[in-house]
Amino acid sequence: MTDLATRDQADESAGSSSTAAETPAVAWAPVESAAKKRRLGLWIGIPAGLAVVGLVAGSLVLIAPGTAVAGAPVGFQTAGSATDSIQNRLAETTITFGEGGPTLTGAELGASVDASALAAQAYDERPMWNVSQWFGDPVTADVSIDAEVATAALRAASPGLFTDPVAATIAFDGKAYVATPAEAGVGVDILAIQSALNDAFAAGETSLTLTPTASVIESTTTTANAEGTASALNAMLAKVGFYVGDERVVPIAAATAVEWLTVEADDSGQFTIAADAAKIQPFVDALGDKVDQEPVNGSVIVNSAGKVLATPVAGQDGRVLGDTDGVANAFADQLASGDPAYQLPVEVTPHSMAESVRLLEVDLSEQRLYVKENGAVTDSWAISSGLDISPTIQGRYAINWHVRSQTMTASDPDNPYWNYEVENVEWVMYFNGDQAFHGIYWHNNFGNQMSHGCVGMPNYRAQQIYNWAPDGVEVWIHA
Repeated sequence: MTDLATRDQADESAGSSSTAAETPAVAWAPVESAAKKRRLGLWIGIPAGLAVVGLVAGSLVLIAPGTAVAGAPVGFQTAGSATDSIQNRLAETTITFGEGGPTLTGAELGASVDASALAAQAYDERPMWNVSQWFGDPVTADVSIDAEVATAALRAASPGLFTDPVAATIAFDGKAYVATPAEAGVGVDILAIQSALNDAFAAGETSLTLTPTASVIESTTTTANAEGTASALNAMLAKVGFYVGDERVVPIAAATAVEWLTVEADDSGQFTIAADAAKIQPFVDALGDKVDQEPVNGSVIVNSAGKVLATPVAGQDGRVLGDTDGVANAFADQLASGDPAYQLPVEVTPHSMAESVRLLEVDLSEQRLYVKENGAVTDSWAISSGLDISPTIQGRYAINWHVRSQTMTASDPDNPYWNYEVENVEWVMYFNGDQAFHGIYWHNNFGNQMSHGCVGMPNYRAQQIYNWAPDGVEVWIHA
């Protein structure tokens, strides 16, 4: 819009010309700027919109307000922040042990909780966007305590609560290893502390007072372990030595072997055995004279079928000790593993065994006994066999059993011939029922039939074959 200037204003600007004075002057007045429209709605709307967007975004990553995990408030927090809050809450929770007793924090007691899982659970179950979960019941949490950490902290804070256990031990009493039983100690029931802390934490309490509960502390080195090890050691002492095959050619006395051994319990309570090779070496150095031997040939008595009846001479192999370098160290390692039988390196010369087939042959027509070995007669003498009324029965038999001395009797009221009692009959060997070889002291009429069926001979001859013919030696009675 424009305005016209007044005359006075025109006169002030006019020139001196009269014509000009006569013609009115007209001019435009300056136009005022129109007032600008204020756009406050835009500037106010942008922050408000951003706030709404932030609120919506936050509701997608934050835990609902009013949420607590075991008393630790985690509302409006991310799962990561909530994890820290839960951990810090537990770490700062305190337990006072007895009135006026020491106070320890959860951190000092080695208390722990799966804060990350709990925070994730809180978010999963109660996200901020779910209004129905706002200000819900607290989320419970299970607290655990590191027993070693808690025990160490309590020992340092109140040593009077503990009495250390006494470990079982093993010692040699001069004859055998014996175990001394362990003695239990006294400590604090860590599970009771864990339970109380768990309840307090779940209730949202940050401190509690607890009277410690005593518990038994068993020694890691148990009585059973000591007794078992002592038994194993005694079994070793019974067999310890240097062997060739199954023969313990150089036994080691128990008291000597004990000097070689060291028996100690380790941190786990298990006993370990070690042996000193330097103490074994002098015995290794002296082995030659005790191990070396010449072969000795043996002999066996067999029947005609080859069955061994006796071994008069066992026989032995010859042997020479081999290289003993490293034997002491090897035996020390073997003893530490529980094996007390060391097999020596030897060169063996086998022995031979001679077989002897023995036979007692009685010729009734000659009234004579023949002692035969491997078919050859080695001795012979006169005997007295049974009378015709009670003959010695012919046939092939074998010695059944030996009787050093006995009383021989017979009783038949109807036949006086079969009524007798003879005491102290010696060197008796039965071969056919009640017929036997034996000594005779009541007559000297050998070479003639005299007996009730047995084969009699002088006592010294009966003793000779008693010792010569073991059970199983064959007998041949013939005419």
